[in-house]
Amino acid sequence: MKNFPKIELHLHLDGSLAFSLLQEEDPSLTLKQVVAKEKCEDLNEYLQKFSLPIAYLQTKEHLENACQALLQMLKEDHVLYAEVRFCPFYHTKQGLSMDEVVSIVCESLKDSETNVKVLLCMMRGANEEENLSVLSCAQRFLNQGVVGVDVAVAEAVYPTKDYAFLFSKAKQLGIPFTIHAGEADGASSVECAIQFGATRIGHGIRSIEQKESIQALKEKKVTLEVCPTSNVQTNAVSTYFDHPIKTLYDQGVFVTINTDNRTVSNITLTEEYQKLKETFGFTEKDFIKMNEYAIASSFLKEEEKQEILLKFHQKVDEWENILYNN
Repeated sequence: MKNFPKIELHLHLDGSLAFSLLQEEDPSLTLKQVVAKEKCEDLNEYLQKFSLPIAYLQTKEHLENACQALLQMLKEDHVLYAEVRFCPFYHTKQGLSMDEVVSIVCESLKDSETNVKVLLCMMRGANEEENLSVLSCAQRFLNQGVVGVDVAVAEAVYPTKDYAFLFSKAKQLGIPFTIHAGEADGASSVECAIQFGATRIGHGIRSIEQKESIQALKEKKVTLEVCPTSNVQTNAVSTYFDHPIKTLYDQGVFVTINTDNRTVSNITLTEEYQKLKETFGFTEKDFIKMNEYAIASSFLKEEEKQEILLKFHQKVDEWENILYNN
């Protein structure tokens, strides 16, 4: 599956910081310090692995290095288009302004081979002023590298319903948004995100708990950004085999495949595809369909979506020719 063309919509910059960059700063660092356990107690334990990457990502040089390393990961994974997300105010502890952080990241992710755009994360638990500043920043950089916003972290502790104002404001400003929901919290958080007007939901897998939630996803044509390995690690599902991705897909929910955090979850998109193929019997036709869902629900302009779709199918044809001729 490595050479199969891919689209990735749910990818955290800090959770995908190349381990080699951290080790350059501290040679004594071990992989165990930045990679989460195969089975954490919950999402909160998983999130503890973000402290070292965030501490690193505080200077222009380090942000540039992180972006260049991530671009290389995406190229090796044959990712044609990706949306990379991060919280800008997490990276201002050593003097950079939020605008400087966003500008550095957007510029550093420009690449002729892999099309990469940026989502800015508001954070559960942050004060309203901080989250509104993220929205304002997104508005300033909209269509200049930034294509949307998100709200992330600890949804069971800080319920989705408490953030209605932020998404009302995002709609008012014309900023596309996705929402982390249905991971640590139940199906009601998914329904809440749909009510806010989310066209995409980060994870969303616990919609499987309620028929009404699945029906709402289908009726509103809301796309799920599913991250199977991460979901097992955060204990959103018990085992990989228990993951509802196949059931959701078979029921007609728009499902996409993502890594979430390439370093913290120690996973590539190629490995995720292979695991899904071996565990659930997903076929080439299924992977094509899920990538078409991803392109359609990306936050690109319509003409850009058509360009990516055309390129995707060209790459699939090339992949098939090589595969079957060998």
